[in-house]
Amino acid sequence: MPNSADKPKKGQKPSVPQGPNLWMQLASAFAIFLILSVGYSFARQYITEQTETVAISQIASDITAGKITALVVEGDTVTATYADPSNTSGQAKKKKSRKETEDSLTETLSKYNIPPQALSGVTITVQDEGGFRFWFLSLAPILVPALLLLGVLWYLSRQLRGGGGMQAFTFGKSMARLVSPEDSAQRVTFADVAGAKEAKAELTEIVDFLKNPKKFIQIGARIPKGVLLMGAPGTGKTLLARAVAGEAGVPFFSISGSEFVEMFVGVGASRVRDLFATAKKSSPAIIFLDEIDAVGRVRGTGVGGGNDEREQTLNQILVEMDGFEPNEKVIVMAATNRPDVLDPALVRPGRFDRRVVIDLPDRKDREDILKTHSRKKPLGPDVQLSVIAERTPGFSGADLANLMNEGAILAARENRKELAQFDLIRSIEKVMLGPERRSHVLNKKEKEITAYHEAGHALVASVLAYADPVHKISIISRGRAAGYTLKLPFEDRRMQSRKEFLDDIAVSLGGFIAEKLVFKDVTTGASNDLQVLSALARNMVERYGMSEKMGPIAFAASAQAAMFGDGVEGGQSQEVAAMIDAEVKAIIEGAHKQAESVIKKHRKTLDAIAKRLIEVETIERDEFEKILIANGITPKKKEDIEHQPLA
Repeated sequence: MPNSADKPKKGQKPSVPQGPNLWMQLASAFAIFLILSVGYSFARQYITEQTETVAISQIASDITAGKITALVVEGDTVTATYADPSNTSGQAKKKKSRKETEDSLTETLSKYNIPPQALSGVTITVQDEGGFRFWFLSLAPILVPALLLLGVLWYLSRQLRGGGGMQAFTFGKSMARLVSPEDSAQRVTFADVAGAKEAKAELTEIVDFLKNPKKFIQIGARIPKGVLLMGAPGTGKTLLARAVAGEAGVPFFSISGSEFVEMFVGVGASRVRDLFATAKKSSPAIIFLDEIDAVGRVRGTGVGGGNDEREQTLNQILVEMDGFEPNEKVIVMAATNRPDVLDPALVRPGRFDRRVVIDLPDRKDREDILKTHSRKKPLGPDVQLSVIAERTPGFSGADLANLMNEGAILAARENRKELAQFDLIRSIEKVMLGPERRSHVLNKKEKEITAYHEAGHALVASVLAYADPVHKISIISRGRAAGYTLKLPFEDRRMQSRKEFLDDIAVSLGGFIAEKLVFKDVTTGASNDLQVLSALARNMVERYGMSEKMGPIAFAASAQAAMFGDGVEGGQSQEVAAMIDAEVKAIIEGAHKQAESVIKKHRKTLDAIAKRLIEVETIERDEFEKILIANGITPKKKEDIEHQPLA
């Protein structure tokens, strides 16, 4: 399968939304506090300036002159109302003054020798000092700044809570998501999980214990404390855990392993304690730890970013699981796709003592999964989900769900009300290789090179006995590939023989050899093919013991052995490493001679396939087999594959 680029570029990491910047939040809070403080100062100054403050002697002079009509005494504050004939607004002008606290107003005015007849025209009112306005004005200088400070703290706490990793007030609490058994919208049962028959059978015992624990306790049986779900990504580990809770009708506490570890020391262990305490209060219940390898890696190695905080979190999980009583009715379930890196103390009996392996679905399971994900999608009369299941070996449940969704998107894009078989066929290629790049138009020369390249792959795959049959050839760009040859086995395989590996290497070399023979030159289109076949040949020698010269020896250590430091990877002598390189080269050279012989022998067939590809750009299986038959090559049949011996 040729690549349109010479050198694969590094993919850009998806942007991760970051939480609010702490310093930006502090600056915003300080600005708000400053604005409110300035606003309060201006408001207080404005209120004060509405009433002019003068000396008590000025009040006495104005009373004598007959300018004042009323006096209001409130404590030591005297408010004078003036009769100002120049004031056209009709509002009386007021002025304030302060008298001595121990003297009454009469005593104060008598000191200024005010005649009694001057006071006869003045209304004097004495008010008790108190009321809301008095207390507000008295306490405002203290209360308002305090309230502003509390408001700023509240604002900061809300921002910190929304910041993901900076939950300043609750970072010691568990962040587990609870799915209540009464929530029918989120409830999942085994009927919603297609395939995984063996896994569901294993988990049925857990459901029985949660529903009726007495029959286990009476006979002296101890239900497993922990259940470890192991499988490839997208195989439905989380869905199965939720289905156990749904079948048993118990609360489901779900949390990811990465949510335990924070920048604060001791937070992970605190969250573990809070999670288990909450689950015990709601027992019977299920605790689900997703991606447990984030905290459950082997301790003391420093591999995978190990640190004291992560290890303390793991220690707390181990302690909590040991603290469970046999009839606690709280079951811990965990999921991982890396069981080889887990700490031995975590998977020993008494902790996660039941391991459930969830494999990739086989053909029948894939068909059931497709039916599950097509329940709410209108399917056309031509849709055959069994055909789609046959063409998707190696797809996980998540891949199949994505396939059905992409098919629905394609139908909606073309304004159709039903999904057709053609939509699902196209969505297979989109999920496997990426969307079509119609805008990536090849020039005439590149189109011819790509056609011969793909024809070389297809021809070698059709002639060699142990290669998978060809279902489709295309020179329409998808993803990073300028063209592709779709090969699929008739049936799912759990094992692969040496002869099958050798034929796969020869098929990968078919495009490279076709370019070299036809154009007397090679291009960068075969770069990905060369990387794949080189890795496959090296695995045959180092991992699978498929080299007669090197013998049945594994020269590459497993991930767990490498983590404990007792693996042999990278520990070979220079002589052994040179022998491995030589054997890898010999395997590739043998496959090269085999593929070259096929292409030279069937050169006319190669030209016919390439010519048809240039004309129509895509050849389906039926048309491809007609070309083979016309050139004297018998297409492969399922019966022929079944009767082939192993290596």
